[in-house]
Amino acid sequence: MKRMEPRFSPRDFEPQSFLDDTSGVSGVSIEETQLFLTPWQITSRRFFQNKLAVSGVVILFLISAFCYILPLFFEYSETEIFYLDNETRLELRIGEDSSALSNSVLNSLSPPSAAHPLGTNRMGQDILARLMYGGRISLMVGFIVVAVELIFGIFLGGVAGYYGGAISAVIMRAADIISSIPFVPLMLIIASLLISLKISPARKIYYTMFVMGCLYWTSVARLVRGSVLSLREMEFMQAAEASGIKTFNKIFRHLIPNTLPVIIVTATLDLGTIIILESTLSFLGVGVGAPYASWGNMVSTVNDSEIMRNFPHAWIAPGLLILFTVLAFNFIGDGLRDATDPRMKR
Repeated sequence: MKRMEPRFSPRDFEPQSFLDDTSGVSGVSIEETQLFLTPWQITSRRFFQNKLAVSGVVILFLISAFCYILPLFFEYSETEIFYLDNETRLELRIGEDSSALSNSVLNSLSPPSAAHPLGTNRMGQDILARLMYGGRISLMVGFIVVAVELIFGIFLGGVAGYYGGAISAVIMRAADIISSIPFVPLMLIIASLLISLKISPARKIYYTMFVMGCLYWTSVARLVRGSVLSLREMEFMQAAEASGIKTFNKIFRHLIPNTLPVIIVTATLDLGTIIILESTLSFLGVGVGAPYASWGNMVSTVNDSEIMRNFPHAWIAPGLLILFTVLAFNFIGDGLRDATDPRMKR
């Protein structure tokens, strides 16, 4: 019988040194070829690998440029009213020829044209200009309300999570009571109160934003409290206790920074929710008052069935902008949630 030759020689099993050569580069140590990333760099790389999150950033940038930069080059304002001369049918603007306005009518619900790319609304105002300035209101409401709710939620949630016991019980029961208040009826009551106090439409929105922020801090407080409860028993907090650091520094310099990923994701997702909520309130007449614009009170023109059927240019554009803005914030929030989750691997 023919003798079988071994397939492997003893030299194949000798230990090899992989430190002598790194990827064909001689004389270079492995430390010099490795790339060390900080947690924030890892998070940003994961975020920008998410195509939906990047598309959300692009959409939000374009909408912000539309609302804040394009009005600088646009000749009309949100409150300017246009008229038509009864004889010549030429368009008139307030301030050009006040004597001619006596023989004119409102340029109401005109179709899109070169002078007005999206036409005019029922009050004879340029829809494109109102979209730009109304977007400022909708975005401002979202950011300010989220900022107010974060201030209250982080502070109360951090205190409740750190102290626990009776303090936590009082704060959480207060959150339960606030969460059980019917929001829309309350806002209708507050709007009626502001009208009775003769608050101007320009200032009314600021009171509305503050009330919304004071009512929406409960979800943030619960998330922060839950995170702090798990973090306060960890080793770094035991070291902080032993070093005698003040309670304020323990909460807001050690515990709260470790909850930032949860806070950032929650705030981003809440931005879209607040914008929809503001649109709903403006639709009901609680938000921004006339003659100022917001996307919500522009969409409210669909209350008239004739406008909804025959003049779609008056309400489709603000509805689409609300849709794209909320989608952009949701895409960004989902991307941040995936990027900050250590269990998500690319």
